[in-house]
Amino acid sequence: MKKKVEILAPAGSFESMKAAVAAGADAVYIGGSRFGARAYADNPDEDRMLEAIDYVHLHGCRLYMTVNTLVKEKELEGLYGYLEPYYRQGLDAVIVQDMGVFSYIREHFPELPVHASTQMTITGPLGAELMMKLGAGRIVTARELSLREIKEIYDKTGAEIESFVHGALCYCYSGQCLFSSLIGGRSGNRGRCAQTCRLPFDVKQEGKTLNNKDERYVLSLKDLCTLDILPDLVEAGVYSMKIEGRMKSPRYTAGVVSIYRKYADLYLEKGREGYRVDAADRKKLLDLFDRGGQTEGYYRQHNGRDMVVMKEKPAFREENRELYQYLDQTYVEAVVREPVAGAAVVREGEPLSLTLTCNRRMRESQESESVSVTVSGGVVEPAKNQPATEERIAKQIGKTGNTPFYFDDLKVETAGNPFVPIQELNELRRQAFTELEEKILAPFRRVSAGSVSSGSAANELLSKENKTGGENTPYRLTVSLEEPESFETVLQEKSVDSIYLDSAGFDAASWKKTAERCHRAGKRCYLTLPHIFREEASRFFEENRDAFILAGFDGVVVRAWEEIGLIRGWAEEFPALKELTILMDYGIYTMNREAEKMTARMASGFRFRFTLPVELNSRELEEKGCRGGELIVYGRLPMMVTAQCMKKTVAACTKKPELLSLKDRMGKEFPVKNHCRFCYNTIYNSSPLSLLKDRRIIDRLGPEGLRLNFTTESREEIRTVIGAFTGCFLEGRETELRGDFTRGHFKRGIE
Repeated sequence: MKKKVEILAPAGSFESMKAAVAAGADAVYIGGSRFGARAYADNPDEDRMLEAIDYVHLHGCRLYMTVNTLVKEKELEGLYGYLEPYYRQGLDAVIVQDMGVFSYIREHFPELPVHASTQMTITGPLGAELMMKLGAGRIVTARELSLREIKEIYDKTGAEIESFVHGALCYCYSGQCLFSSLIGGRSGNRGRCAQTCRLPFDVKQEGKTLNNKDERYVLSLKDLCTLDILPDLVEAGVYSMKIEGRMKSPRYTAGVVSIYRKYADLYLEKGREGYRVDAADRKKLLDLFDRGGQTEGYYRQHNGRDMVVMKEKPAFREENRELYQYLDQTYVEAVVREPVAGAAVVREGEPLSLTLTCNRRMRESQESESVSVTVSGGVVEPAKNQPATEERIAKQIGKTGNTPFYFDDLKVETAGNPFVPIQELNELRRQAFTELEEKILAPFRRVSAGSVSSGSAANELLSKENKTGGENTPYRLTVSLEEPESFETVLQEKSVDSIYLDSAGFDAASWKKTAERCHRAGKRCYLTLPHIFREEASRFFEENRDAFILAGFDGVVVRAWEEIGLIRGWAEEFPALKELTILMDYGIYTMNREAEKMTARMASGFRFRFTLPVELNSRELEEKGCRGGELIVYGRLPMMVTAQCMKKTVAACTKKPELLSLKDRMGKEFPVKNHCRFCYNTIYNSSPLSLLKDRRIIDRLGPEGLRLNFTTESREEIRTVIGAFTGCFLEGRETELRGDFTRGHFKRGIE
């Protein structure tokens, strides 16, 4: 049994941070004024954040700052000045999603631990190992992982693992959601999610509505609660028990933390045999927040209807005022102080002295740390009238006021007939407590990290292939296909340079023949790897490794961190695979040049290309640079990739790929595909992206490739789209497409 467990609390405000510490948290995670994934929380400013860092350290806790949003090129310039004060103050770690930020921090703040955010969608040992080699000190797992998958990560990598144990669950894999972004420009990758998944939808198939009218909340998941399986989590290798809720109140934070503290301690003390959960504590958690019930999440099941809210949340719920009052009085309004032993020496003719000793208990380790200081005052004068008594001196020194300490023992020694002015005793006490606080905090302080340089930890130059492009260079037209039925249509189009075959739709038995046919037609052939790489994908590719090697693909489209490790591992065993081109898809985010360099570093030894981010507008793409990149110019963008199965939620799992749709309140319909091979669903935008009318801007950007993504189109629609883009971008003709299209973020971008 592991001896250490960290209770990690959310803090959307300074008040929530204090409530978490009072309730027994070992650590808190909190966002500053910028770069955090909860832009609408009451995030503290710089002075308040510096105070928060000291506060948690004085009370034996840690503070992790969320720097877990994707960062645009110009914003990266301000990262050093933003982080440096917190770094010097003793910030314990940063939680990061953006690989440019990751690289930047490892270079400029090498002593600052980096935790790989759940927004990175790390789902297996290969992804965890990759991040650890790059310098991550902790892996925050995807919320969809099972206990078995977490244990595999821990057993194979020894990673320090942080996993969510309580609070809201996203319907989409974190970091893969564009729903809020494409609907209203509020990107979840930028901390501005509008929670579109909490709205009602009709689920339709071939015109028929599958869900009942009172069960329309099909994307809204119940809140996670893992009290009953806490021992399983610890034994699977989870070290940090993470509670969600930075947008919730200090009362909520205090209540949830106190209950998880209670049960973590119970398990650590009595083991599995003595572990029992009181039903009253489950009810308290529901009283604090109830979206429609609770679930153990994905830890023991891959998905399921019982995880989904389905029905509308009741308009009225009776409040547990007794619980609220208890939490407010016990934790939210509590003043947390550390115990101090004092020894004052007041001898006539000798300097006045006061020794303070603080025996602090470090929360997570339960170990004590003793810190002592001694301060001296002036020489004690003889009393002309009534000498100072021990009781009087103790009473004056014992006034700890607004300090973070209290006396649990105070001894006063006097000799002779001493006289000490009250003001001098007050000053002695003030100086002693100031020095004690400084001595406790001194080990956390760091010197300045140094000046900002123009170098980069990931300073490998991009390959020459990535430097091509420009206004006078012909475009490479590529096509991404999900359905094998569309292959013949695309193969006949002479203007198409490369075809990407989605491994969720194209059987391994067809790979070699399909690749050969591409090559005979003068086209390159890539295999597109899954959006999510978990147990199903791992088994599939191990079983079909030989088929992959024999297929003779020109490259792979990588959409998950684990897939980089997979291809690198295969190439070590089969060196011929190093001739492959690795194309990073847009979900391997490169919103800034540092991120681009970092991903190039991961693909070192291979030819490398990248897909341009879909959430940047044309101006921001120009600032970052597009040379060598591939721009998606047509297709339904995936708005959500989820472990849930829509067909299973509203009917029954058929274990075969089907096409459904979600209809929202505005009448828009979003196609939904279940990719059974890898057991995930994709929800696509209602309108396909089309940049057909943006030829002039795209010429200025100068990407190397233009990609057409085909998902739900018929063969005739595919021919029409390829013809339109061929005419416009390769032949210089004015062409048109009829239908309802969107320009995505190419014009408006995101906040």
